[in-house]
Amino acid sequence: MKRVLITGGAGFIGHHVVDYLLERTDWQLVLLDRLDTSGDLNRLTHLPIWPAQKARVTFVHHDLKAPFNDAICARLGSIDYIFHLAASTHVDRSISDPMLFVGDNVVGTGHLLEYARTLPALSLFINFSTDEVFGPAPTGVAHSEESPYKPSNPYAASKAGAASLGYSYFTTYKLPVITTYTMNNFGERQHPEKLIPRTIRSVLRGERMPIFAELENGTVKSVGSRFWLHARNTASALLFLVNAARPGEAYNVVGFDELTNLEMAQQIAAIIGQPLLYDLVDFHAVRPGHDRRYALDGSKLKRLGWQPEVDFKSSLEGTVTFALRHPEWA
Repeated sequence: MKRVLITGGAGFIGHHVVDYLLERTDWQLVLLDRLDTSGDLNRLTHLPIWPAQKARVTFVHHDLKAPFNDAICARLGSIDYIFHLAASTHVDRSISDPMLFVGDNVVGTGHLLEYARTLPALSLFINFSTDEVFGPAPTGVAHSEESPYKPSNPYAASKAGAASLGYSYFTTYKLPVITTYTMNNFGERQHPEKLIPRTIRSVLRGERMPIFAELENGTVKSVGSRFWLHARNTASALLFLVNAARPGEAYNVVGFDELTNLEMAQQIAAIIGQPLLYDLVDFHAVRPGHDRRYALDGSKLKRLGWQPEVDFKSSLEGTVTFALRHPEWA
């Protein structure tokens, strides 16, 4: 029976991956998490599948900034696949405390790669990265897997460092590492600092929502845009890559729709059935290091036969409806 190590397994994307693997495989899951501001075991216990399948899950508490000692290695046991999802991810916090992100994302990935070198049965190491390593995408441009790194902030730079470390371990030590790039995951039980849960709270409370835009002399030049992908689709892509990926390669995981942040907020308000109150704020002035637009080219993974399982409309409606029914997660 296969055993997969999922770092950040109690995080937002991590717990969706756990849910998907419990549903679609018979694997044993080993979750490694330090349970800080992003990790929350309540996400796991809230999953409908959890009571029937929790015996397949082992939890190990560990901070990746520390090397793996013998006791941790013994707890983890034999591992066939590693899904490395653990990371510090918030741009604003990376700007105020950049070395925290270097420690979590670069040093932490290095310790995990060193541990992975000791695993004789390891078949695949998925190094989970972000579109932000490529920097902003001009209108009409989508970054491919081969685009150069041009990170605009310490968070993006730390993820570029983590991805580069992974590739170096493939070339130097023949470790079966692949890199995935994805963007703007959303879904149930997301951290409240992210755009969708913040918008839901603002609409419900009748509060004004700041929408970041590019302003010139008080005139709106553009509003930031993103492609959006439900975390279940991301989990689907990762499982697909277990069988389809070639070590040493990179894969973009891309959603269906590109929306501006204002369009996304308006759609959320329409689902709730209450007005959106907002202010357009110059992101250059208040969010240095943020990029106006991100975009990835998903044709490589599409050619291999993967496509998102859940469409954007139903996944957004489901996410908002879930938050309305479970305000503790809004």
